[in-house]
Amino acid sequence: MENKTILITGTTTGTGFVAAQTVAELGAKLIMLNRPSERSKTAQSKIIEKSPKKEVYTIDCDLQSFSSVRKAIEKIIEKCPEGIDVICNNAGVMALTDIATEDGFDIQMQTNHLSHFLLVCDLFKLLEKTAEEKGESRIVNHSSVARLTVKKLRKEYLEKNGGNLGGNGKSMIFGGARWKRYGQTKLANAAFTAALHEKLMKKGSKIKALVAHPGLSNTQLQVTTIKDGGMAKKMTRFMMKRSQSEEDGSIGILSCICLPEAKSGQFWGPGKGMMAMKGKAKPFKLENSYNNFKTITLLWEKSCEAIGKEFII
Repeated sequence: MENKTILITGTTTGTGFVAAQTVAELGAKLIMLNRPSERSKTAQSKIIEKSPKKEVYTIDCDLQSFSSVRKAIEKIIEKCPEGIDVICNNAGVMALTDIATEDGFDIQMQTNHLSHFLLVCDLFKLLEKTAEEKGESRIVNHSSVARLTVKKLRKEYLEKNGGNLGGNGKSMIFGGARWKRYGQTKLANAAFTAALHEKLMKKGSKIKALVAHPGLSNTQLQVTTIKDGGMAKKMTRFMMKRSQSEEDGSIGILSCICLPEAKSGQFWGPGKGMMAMKGKAKPFKLENSYNNFKTITLLWEKSCEAIGKEFII
């Protein structure tokens, strides 16, 4: 990964931290996007300690605020005049309370998808620059098996309906509203990849669009959800006994970021069904539930509407 610039969101813990640490060790210039916190400072310090001679930067970026994301974009453009090899949209929250962001959107949808859509839109020229000079660049999204828990992408979850999307039911088994909202965001991550892949292929672009999922990975994501009331401690302990490590969970996005053989339009993870919780990451095709004209058109139109500008490829 030497002479490559890699941008990753959500690197304080979990799969994002493992991915960030790995690409730094492999020689990449690393840009980490995190909300300002002590955890963010600690993560950067740990990575620099392991890779002291590498370029490792943190740029403050709160994905729950478009204003914060736009400020981060300005700093990224200043920091990366050489272009960007990979944007990895890793950060995510899970099963949070039914509340709106300052921009009016569901807190999960804005964090997990809409702000990442804005990042890619406004940094697209830097991806194009690298693709033309080096022969490729990549956009990597992070989805979940939760994408399979909702039948189709619905427009109301992509609109300014934060706080009015079903309340705070937390049952995973009986489709609690917290989990429906989460499922919609993970379906959006996959649909974003499908839309990007189609548009990039039509243009003949050298930019690749890929997506991964971590299976059931034991990270801080569950801890945050428990604190917010979205998961019971007993249920979480039961599930985590069947999980894999955050290191193993990171192999999907690392495959998409690093492997020369990774192709645009691929989905990487430990299998594609609901029971694909652990195991070796491998590629499979994008699924028909979101890789279809109706879904990707809805995703693209509503996402452009949300960020207030057209994203034309």
